[in-house]
Amino acid sequence: MHSHDSGSSAGGPATGPLPAGIPADRITGGGRTSPDTNLPGQPAPAQEAVGLLPLVDAAVLEELEEELAGTGMAQRFAKDYAAMWDERYSRLAAAVHRHDGDSALDAAISLKISSAMVGGLRLAKLAELLETMIRRGDFGQGKMLMERVAQDGSLTVIELRSTYIPETG
Repeated sequence: MHSHDSGSSAGGPATGPLPAGIPADRITGGGRTSPDTNLPGQPAPAQEAVGLLPLVDAAVLEELEEELAGTGMAQRFAKDYAAMWDERYSRLAAAVHRHDGDSALDAAISLKISSAMVGGLRLAKLAELLETMIRRGDFGQGKMLMERVAQDGSLTVIELRSTYIPETG
């Protein structure tokens, strides 16, 4: 049920079909995308650093479980997070596409915080970078970054479902 390896799923690539737009050759062990994937508008070191972050850091989820006294709330939070991904992404993408700064900022901050809480370190960092672009009014770069947000967001959900969220019948 849990993966104690931060960001990896039994040491292999993510199982199951890949979300649209993610070439199989970009996925490495643990669902990491190839480190040569660059983020638009960011210096090379920042681009590489994001790709090196784990999709899901199990230690964050374990800490949340401990804080909630093992009540199962952490798993429910992760399950709700995964279930809400499509809606959360659509809201963010629409706001960025419309150049709606207030809505885009609200959605980016929400994604950043909820991703960090569930251990989605890479997606939280991407949301932080997107937040910076939105605050600068750089929606062109923001739109380009949304492709990476979509890819890594889908991979984060896959990782959570395969390593942390219990399967229910």
